[in-house]
Amino acid sequence: MTEGLRERKKRETRIALSWAAVRLVVERGYGNVKLEDIAAEAGVSLRTFRNYFNSKAEAIAARQVDRGHAVNEALRERPADEPLWDAVRAAVAAGFALGEEGSGGLQLPDESWLAGVRLMVAEPALQGAMAGAQAAVTEELVGIVAERTGATGIYPRLVAEVIGSAQLVATHEWLRADPPRSMFELFHEVLDRITAGLPEPS
Repeated sequence: MTEGLRERKKRETRIALSWAAVRLVVERGYGNVKLEDIAAEAGVSLRTFRNYFNSKAEAIAARQVDRGHAVNEALRERPADEPLWDAVRAAVAAGFALGEEGSGGLQLPDESWLAGVRLMVAEPALQGAMAGAQAAVTEELVGIVAERTGATGIYPRLVAEVIGSAQLVATHEWLRADPPRSMFELFHEVLDRITAGLPEPS
């Protein structure tokens, strides 16, 4: 029980630091936030921050990592006889249940929050961290799809890369949609088009 409580505390601290990084960068701009600011916002020391992350870019990218792992784990736990893309949809719901501070994966984003996020994701240092995070999550997903389908070779990686691309497309549209749309809705629209075979618009 003690170990379980310790691990939960560590997870909560990591999440608090990651959200603090996101919140401050969205509000102030990437270059105007120091590691000390993030630590103070989360109510911990700079030393504690460094126990979890090497940079503010890594702290921000941790939200993507956590969501990806949640989706992957949920997919692993879906019934074995459930069609793959139905299982993916259900797993995505689990990932978005993590929430989106300031907007909400299931809610319409606030315009001021969106404006800050647009600036944040344009930061080159963060783009590298996000790409690395996505690659790690995708690699994990390849194994899960292989286990679930019994397939080898191209198929598991193709599915994993398609899901990753779907997330990127939904995120891009979420940032530019006018009027705003929820990320959850957009992700499912992308999956609808994929599972329909990407027919040309009529």
